[in-house]
Amino acid sequence: MSQNTSQNRAEGELRPVKFSRLTRRGILLGLSIAQLVTLSVGIAAVVWAFYAGGGMLLAYTAPVWAVAAVLTWVPIARRPIVEWIPVGFWWVWKNTGGQALYRRRIVAPRPEGTLALPGDMARLREYTDPTTGAGMIHDPTAATLTVVVSVTHPAFVLLDPGEQERRVASWGRVLATVCRSGRVSMLQVLERTLPDSGSGLAEWWASHGTGDTSWAATTYAELIDRAGPAGERHATTLSLSLDMHAAARQIRTAGGGIKGAAAVLRQEMSTLIAALRSADLAPSAWLTCGQIAVILRSAYDPAVAASLERHGELGQSLATAGPVAVNESWDHLRTDSAHHAVLWISEWPRSMVYPGFLAPVLLSTGIQRSFSLLCTPMRSDQAARDIRKKKTEYISDAHQRQRIGQIEDASQTAEFQDVLQQEADLTAGHGVLRYTGLVSVSASNAEDLDAAVSAIEQAAIQASCETRLIVGQQAQAFTAAALPLCRTI
Repeated sequence: MSQNTSQNRAEGELRPVKFSRLTRRGILLGLSIAQLVTLSVGIAAVVWAFYAGGGMLLAYTAPVWAVAAVLTWVPIARRPIVEWIPVGFWWVWKNTGGQALYRRRIVAPRPEGTLALPGDMARLREYTDPTTGAGMIHDPTAATLTVVVSVTHPAFVLLDPGEQERRVASWGRVLATVCRSGRVSMLQVLERTLPDSGSGLAEWWASHGTGDTSWAATTYAELIDRAGPAGERHATTLSLSLDMHAAARQIRTAGGGIKGAAAVLRQEMSTLIAALRSADLAPSAWLTCGQIAVILRSAYDPAVAASLERHGELGQSLATAGPVAVNESWDHLRTDSAHHAVLWISEWPRSMVYPGFLAPVLLSTGIQRSFSLLCTPMRSDQAARDIRKKKTEYISDAHQRQRIGQIEDASQTAEFQDVLQQEADLTAGHGVLRYTGLVSVSASNAEDLDAAVSAIEQAAIQASCETRLIVGQQAQAFTAAALPLCRTI
């Protein structure tokens, strides 16, 4: 009797969870490939000088092995200098080639079915599914097909602990469904803040107000009409991306081409909708191309987001959803009417936390931001091979450190325990996903952007997370953090 009572009490309590640490293992002794290359160059210079002529040649080659040592071990922003070389080279190439600026050619015609987006997103194509009416975004280079659905849900932090625990378990079953498919490339959860256009209040007045010609009714109607953005609201979307390479056989069976891929994707869409409803989430109809266009336009031009919402017939074209101008800087991005900066959640909580730990970030007021969680599922066989490889590397590195007398680091032991826990979870039938958290912060000018970024960084600290400002690739990071297109960096 007491055992059943304690079990019921445990089921009604909200249980804390723990995240795996960010893996920082290297190829040998914790060193990455780039570090091993520079270290090898330095060692080769020292050995050659020692055997060729001794002390004088060793002094002459000092610039070589000294620079190699600096590049290998001296960090900048907690990363070795050698790992900044590809980022800096790519940034210089973009600036010298004019790739950091984008200006839309208004009078130049675009190919039909393409998206007017900058950078590598110019290759994206739109396709309307004739069966569901959903707008599908096709990436011919990455061989993916993406759909978007809007999801409504009650405020998680206002639910009682038992209901929160039940919903967390239900969401886990949704993610497990995605993992078991084997054809899903990515699942993106995008939660963004939008200025409240006042359309909800106007609809309430239209259905409940007294529409006579009295002074009070006229004044109230004018006040509602002129109020404009009066606050903030939150919107959540789920984006599902089909891996056309993994589903090649099913696509050929369904007729091949984009139509066959759409037929296969419809199966995944039905499975996801059923899983969401079983998790007490309320998915809407799959977004059309016009609705996706409004989201893209609002991300690049936040000043018109409220107007687009109030006038549903505006902005319903992917051919005009892209920005007119984009300026990419080292640590921020400027589009039509806003400045943007993207933060990467480099460390999830290392201690036990409750599922609502992100509340300080998601419920921050007065800041326009988008939070994107990129969930990349791994097939069970691929995950098992990856875990075995990690175990072998950890055991080999530990044996090598023991041979040279290096002290074992506690963080390395903790990472190895995380790998063992992942192996146990995979053996128990759970799926393995790779998570990437990005936060895009927007403001009307650079000063407000700096203040908003600082506020989000402090909110992340309250959520026991560590954030880092992405540099050198803000344009790619913005597309992954603010657009529901299942993009990666």
